[in-house]
Amino acid sequence: MLQTQPLVVVVGGGTGTFVALSGLREYSLNLNAVVTMMDSGGSTGRLKDQLGVLPPGDVRQALVALSESRDIWRKLFTYRFDTGDLQGHNFGNIFISALEKITGSNQEAINLAAGILQTSGGVYPITFSKSTLCAKYSDGSVIEGEHAIESVQKEHAAITEVYLSPPALMNLEAKRIFERADYIVLGPGDIYTSIQVQK
Repeated sequence: MLQTQPLVVVVGGGTGTFVALSGLREYSLNLNAVVTMMDSGGSTGRLKDQLGVLPPGDVRQALVALSESRDIWRKLFTYRFDTGDLQGHNFGNIFISALEKITGSNQEAINLAAGILQTSGGVYPITFSKSTLCAKYSDGSVIEGEHAIESVQKEHAAITEVYLSPPALMNLEAKRIFERADYIVLGPGDIYTSIQVQK
């Protein structure tokens, strides 16, 4: 009797998802990632603001984690410029953003990048909607943007609510992979900016 690999979906964003995917690759699994699309900092934030693309950083990290291509391709997609006008930018982020501009489709850009990196599993954005993550605090204040929420230190106020503005539509392919999953792995990652934002 043919035994199929368990379908595992890792949920989150950034480094935490990269680490989880990299570790789980050691096992015989049908491994997939559903990633947040709310990143607003660093290279990703600049590309999002300047080019109007969806944030590529969390997608890129998941693609690299699942890559079975030659080491040089993985190094290229993680290369960060440290001088000049491109300082702080990651090559992979620029590449995925350029593919989105060329094809007019974030999913097509991801599929093309996945082909180049020869990924062993699927990478699904949680949404294609252009939304901003917002956090409401117990003192009544509201902070907008994932990077700003992660950066702020409020000593006497706690987050009471997180929401997207405007509300986002879930990517149907991400919904289908959740429905088919044998196991769903949450995190590691920030509960508000990487995990609950997938809700």
